[in-house]
Amino acid sequence: MTLAPIKTPVVAKKMFPNYIWDIPVTDKSIYLTFDDGPTPEITQWVLNLLKKYNAKATFFCIGENIEKHPDIFQNIIENGHSIGNHTQNHIKGWKTKSRDYLKNIADCESEFKTHITNPKSSFIKLFRPPYGQITPKQGKKLIAKGYKIIMWDVLSFDWDKSVNNETCLKNVISKAKEGSIIVFHDSIKASKNMQYALPKVLEYFTEKGYELKAIS
Repeated sequence: MTLAPIKTPVVAKKMFPNYIWDIPVTDKSIYLTFDDGPTPEITQWVLNLLKKYNAKATFFCIGENIEKHPDIFQNIIENGHSIGNHTQNHIKGWKTKSRDYLKNIADCESEFKTHITNPKSSFIKLFRPPYGQITPKQGKKLIAKGYKIIMWDVLSFDWDKSVNNETCLKNVISKAKEGSIIVFHDSIKASKNMQYALPKVLEYFTEKGYELKAIS
């Protein structure tokens, strides 16, 4: 069982003000994000569901998964969603030398540029550290390279085997509000909880007049 909070505490956001934890908005907007793809079948399932609700999201992709599944990566882009860098191999920043960490992120960026075939697609430098682990030095260097470091306001805990699907749903419904950045995963590990909760999350917030947007 992870000890991370469902809702990111205000004190954490203030400690790291250069990272993006939520989006300041004046309307009813929420930002869904999906980590660790592209994943066969699961990512496409998410894309089909988002399309049904006319919802946009941000997908933080692992470079080696883009290399294995470039067609799914293309589908994300063609459906009008944002894409973000999630390292080449899903490594932990706290356990990796900054030079190696930055190289791993650069390798993922190269996969992006290799597989973005539409010349009209703009590459936005968004980055989310796997496990939320990034050192101040790594963060500072990434920001200097033009990256926006996207953290989160609400964790669904879809990946946690000790969390059942109803709790996963409740985590999002009870904690998300205008401007919240919400974390789901388009991965095999998280699929059971995610595929239960996501349709209900989309239905709930759509009925309440929210717009589901991609981070830009």
